[in-house]
Amino acid sequence: MANRNWPRPLILASSSPARRELLARAGFCFEVVSPNIHEPDGTGICDIRAYVAELAWRKAAAVALGIAWGVVLAADSVGWHGGEVIGKPRDRADARRILQRLSGTEHELWTGVCLWLRPEDWQIAWQEKSRLFMRPLTESELESYLDTGQWQGKSGAYAIQEQDDPFLTVLEGSVSNVIGLPVETLQRIWNWLGCAWAESHQSPNHRS
Repeated sequence: MANRNWPRPLILASSSPARRELLARAGFCFEVVSPNIHEPDGTGICDIRAYVAELAWRKAAAVALGIAWGVVLAADSVGWHGGEVIGKPRDRADARRILQRLSGTEHELWTGVCLWLRPEDWQIAWQEKSRLFMRPLTESELESYLDTGQWQGKSGAYAIQEQDDPFLTVLEGSVSNVIGLPVETLQRIWNWLGCAWAESHQSPNHRS
């Protein structure tokens, strides 16, 4: 299991089924506590990196204050195109507008992540970028995709398929980041925390 060397419970501060699936497949044991915060629509944002960092921190803080012992994991993913936030569509018409804008262009997907250790209130935060190309969509392809409903609740109005996505190509960064959680980086940091914990709790008789 991914957290075999790190005894603290992991609490996922997210209601996203995709993030839960990514964590479970990576071998993490975790609980889910959904944060209850207002998420802004990103209007007027100029610094996308600072924006996703703030959102992830706010989600972590909303859950961490109710946790006595453990590690809270929060993340927020947002699309970025032409210097503007591309958030979650309000309805089908808004999803169509977003996809028509992204069709035939490159855009970025940014994810902010925050690990909040309790009770020390130490925080480890980072932001990751993936760069994608969406091939031009025909009108029939666009309507067929909208009919699936997969755009609902998704930044950029899409849910990428991990293998051979028919519309999207990841040019830079990880697919897991596009889905909503950069698992590869999380595993490296989690393993580092586990090794640091093991070292700090090593018996003095076994230290060199």
